Amino acid sequence: MHLSTKNRLGLWGLAGVGAVFAARALLNQWRKIDFRGKTVVITGGSRGLGLVLAREFAQEGANIAICARDEAELERAKADLELNGGLVFTYACDLTDREQVTDFIESVQAEIGPIDVLVNNAGTILVTPIEHATEDDFREVMEINFWSAFHTINAVLPQMRARKTGRIVNIASFGGKVAFPHLLPYSTSKFALVGYSEGIRAEFIKDGIYVTTVCPGLMRTGSPRNAWFKGQNEKEYAWFKIGDSLPGLSKSAEESARQILEACRYGRAELIISLPAKLASALHGLAPGLTAEVLSVINLLLPAPGGIGEERAKGHDSETSVTRSVFTTWTDDAAEANNQYSW
Repeated sequence: MHLSTKNRLGLWGLAGVGAVFAARALLNQWRKIDFRGKTVVITGGSRGLGLVLAREFAQEGANIAICARDEAELERAKADLELNGGLVFTYACDLTDREQVTDFIESVQAEIGPIDVLVNNAGTILVTPIEHATEDDFREVMEINFWSAFHTINAVLPQMRARKTGRIVNIASFGGKVAFPHLLPYSTSKFALVGYSEGIRAEFIKDGIYVTTVCPGLMRTGSPRNAWFKGQNEKEYAWFKIGDSLPGLSKSAEESARQILEACRYGRAELIISLPAKLASALHGLAPGLTAEVLSVINLLLPAPGGIGEERAKGHDSETSVTRSVFTTWTDDAAEANNQYSW
């Protein structure tokens, strides 16, 4: 019996798909690394997602180096991480200062050894209507969310290139794919990080260095209480914190960290975390005009300018009965679990 041309094409198509999946599986196995005994640097590792990631890597047998500005936070994080065994190195520094970044990386190499994995996690969030966003806001958020990662990558690059091996994970955001209203300084910095991260991946692979760009949606890390808010800060904090707590809309920090670790293990190019983030990113890619219209409607539902104007308030100073309700339980639990409180 002779197969029709249509059937033959179908079989060849299936064979081609199978070959692609087989090649991908082989490539994954070739790129796969074991974290046991590896040195993993995590910026902003004293709390939130950074701390959860440090726990995950420590449980894999890695030696951990974390940095942050607050020495007390670092001490609490170190005590937490040492419960998993392994070496934990902490260093207090300001990542917006290039010299301090260089000193941190050199100290890690001197105390632990060559750096195998760099996770650029440090960042800040500023929630404000555009009417209250200043040039200084944009510059400050860019310094923390983009330039700190730029400087840290440059600091580890020479020894990674010399050894022809390394993993770099840049924690960007869904906000680096779609510019959500009232997060413009944040989104601007994350768009920059996504573009830089994707670009250096293509150029670093020849050196045996795999760069992974991570774009999470909302995660329950407990971070809203340490974010900055302008305008009607209590209302801005309320929508932000409640959204961070809703099941289906937000993802647990622990599950997110496990996905990030696996993406790093296999040297994946990109990881978008949470179904809403994946759908929104895909829709924006296919129909940017439509998402622009939808976002303009969402903007009308967000708090109007006013309140404290261009002044800033932390989330924990913007609490109300709404943000202390059953709607935010998961975020409050995450804040307590992930060192977000100043004890």
